[in-house]
Amino acid sequence: MKVGVVGASGYVGGETLRLLVNHPKVEITMVTSRQHVGEYLHRVQPSLKGFTDLTFSELDYDKMTDKCDLVFTAVPHGTATEIVKALYDRGLKIIDLSADYRLHNPEDYGKWYGWEHPHPDYLSKSVFGVPELHREKIKNAQLVSCPGCMAVTSMLALAPLIKNNIIDTEHIVVDSKIGSSGAGAGAGTSHAMRAGVIRPYKPAKHRHTGEIEQELSEIAGKKIRVSMSPHAVDVVRGILCTNHTFMTKEIEEKELWKLYRQAYGEERFVRLIRDKKGLYKFPDPKFLVGSNFCDIGFDLDEDNNRLIAISASDNLMKGAAGSAIQNMNVMAGFDEMDGLRYTPLTPV
Repeated sequence: MKVGVVGASGYVGGETLRLLVNHPKVEITMVTSRQHVGEYLHRVQPSLKGFTDLTFSELDYDKMTDKCDLVFTAVPHGTATEIVKALYDRGLKIIDLSADYRLHNPEDYGKWYGWEHPHPDYLSKSVFGVPELHREKIKNAQLVSCPGCMAVTSMLALAPLIKNNIIDTEHIVVDSKIGSSGAGAGAGTSHAMRAGVIRPYKPAKHRHTGEIEQELSEIAGKKIRVSMSPHAVDVVRGILCTNHTFMTKEIEEKELWKLYRQAYGEERFVRLIRDKKGLYKFPDPKFLVGSNFCDIGFDLDEDNNRLIAISASDNLMKGAAGSAIQNMNVMAGFDEMDGLRYTPLTPV
């Protein structure tokens, strides 16, 4: 498959390229960047040196149509709307890593992003890119929108609980901790601003809440409300979501194991983590860096009727580029692990 990447100079674009250069069934034929036209990719993404001699080019839709079967768009939120539409109208398959086509309801863009979607009729053409939830739709999609990093990490932990109707869907609290790379390659990621930090940066109405509510409501068949509060923490890569839920009926630990195994027992990128011994009893993003896994665990607080579902991922992998490659594999009929056969890096 011949693929292109639009907007490949940032963290997500660079991570997408890192995975693509090692994919056994892919050839990268075009990479664009407005800022770095003519520069070798490795001058902007130094980890690619020795893997490709491609240079950045301008975004030319006709050339991209001639050279590519599928295109990844890794541009900032709000700037993908026109690019995706232009590529879609030319018949290309697209995997969008921005938020511009994640939400199905046009009105939700006003609520969560503060702008009116210019192409609301295209939102219904987009499939939300979580293979564990929408694999069959993704197989036949022309446009797949990758989820937000905190959204996919939390919703994978919550989905089986909602599907099996064992929690109060009126009171779900998602407490997220995320590393600096989640903010993109901007000044806010500098060491001086991030070292030693545990900073709440959008305690209410974070935009990923819209995605979580959308997907969980689809599973439940009714409107789900989620209260999410994210915190910036002193790591580069990784997300930990502590998802507080309240049980509607008594449930034993072994029953919860069964529910999660039924949901994810065949999934290659979801691991269930809950150990009785040692330091690493629950999911920990430190042991996911560089991999496409989402680790899920849980604990029970019987005194308060609380079920704590804990999930972790690498925000640049399962939360962005890894999901994009997994979606491409599903769309193309490749093995889902192609280009993603990486164990997490330890120590980091």
